[in-house]
Amino acid sequence: MTSTKPIRILVVDDHFMVRMGLSASLNVEPDMQVVAEVGTGEAALESYRHSLPTLVIMDVRLPGMSGAESAAAIIREFPEARILMLSTHAGEEEIYRSLQSGARGYIIKSAVREELLHAIREVFAGRRYLDPIVVPLLAERLSQKSLTSRELEVLRMVVKGMGNKEIAAALNIAEVTVKLHVSHVLEKLNVKDRTEAATMALRRGIVSLE
Repeated sequence: MTSTKPIRILVVDDHFMVRMGLSASLNVEPDMQVVAEVGTGEAALESYRHSLPTLVIMDVRLPGMSGAESAAAIIREFPEARILMLSTHAGEEEIYRSLQSGARGYIIKSAVREELLHAIREVFAGRRYLDPIVVPLLAERLSQKSLTSRELEVLRMVVKGMGNKEIAAALNIAEVTVKLHVSHVLEKLNVKDRTEAATMALRRGIVSLE
């Protein structure tokens, strides 16, 4: 009789109850074993080094280092790492960044348990998995222009309610340059004004207030 080694899982989520719930739910599966749990992206890489899991379930929104940044850091050091992103939200920018980081799957936390188990097994097998809810959102994101790093900086400040003069001082650039960046942001987001840009940036996950 042959025995199959279980999928060794690292759970990364900043909410203790979520980690506990996931661990309890997954550990009853004969082919799964949660080997470590951490609450931050920074701790995820250190935990990966010590526990050497065969799959990571990574929350998208984490304090400090984001889930996408943490996934990218793990994959830089462990190129064969299999990472499944887990999110309460479904902003297309967050989906896009997660997959750009090297994650192999993305699932919404509201998915039924059977769907989560299926996603884990698919990603562990080396296949990609996308929650059906996020597929059209990802398609929409791929059809849009990306913001430059400077435009993203400006957008973050717009979301905080800063005016052009304040942004210019913060970035040490001319106010006319800020106006140009803002106009490019509005054009790329296909919105009419700063308020609409801020609303869309938060809805799509381009910028987070966390």
